[in-house]
Amino acid sequence: MAQKRKKAIRKKTSSTRAKKSRLTAADIERFKQILLEKRREIVGNVNEMQNETLKKSQLEAAGDLSSMPIHMADIGTDNYDQEFALGLMDSERKLLKEIDDALQRVEQKAYGVCQATGKPIAKARLQAKPWARYGVEYARMLEQGLVTEPEPSMSQPEQGAEPQKSQDESEEDSS
Repeated sequence: MAQKRKKAIRKKTSSTRAKKSRLTAADIERFKQILLEKRREIVGNVNEMQNETLKKSQLEAAGDLSSMPIHMADIGTDNYDQEFALGLMDSERKLLKEIDDALQRVEQKAYGVCQATGKPIAKARLQAKPWARYGVEYARMLEQGLVTEPEPSMSQPEQGAEPQKSQDESEEDSS
């Protein structure tokens, strides 16, 4: 009798988990709005950094409006600040690409699904990182170097083209 109850509880729990892992249309719309808002924020940040860093002359950047020569240390500091801002802009642009890719997955009805395993990505992960491509387990394996990131072209081969073989498969064919 007790075993029957345990089995019933397990089935109920697993079906509840399955329901929690599936994204509803409302969830997807909410994540889409979060992605769009984050995208607007990043575009604004990049534009502001670009205006601050790249469009100023050396004299304006130093805050010196006179025509006096600039000290070498000031030039070094300005160059460091400019390089730092360029690095920030680069990372922001990479994040912008990730967000654009996530928005594309929303349009293709593939949002919330791990691109490597095909399993649903947990809502908690999407709340923390709405542009996530992979589930927690696969992302962890990527970070540890246990797996390599799948190529995006593998998902839809061009019509009439043969799928590309890995180097191991090519070596097997030649022997």
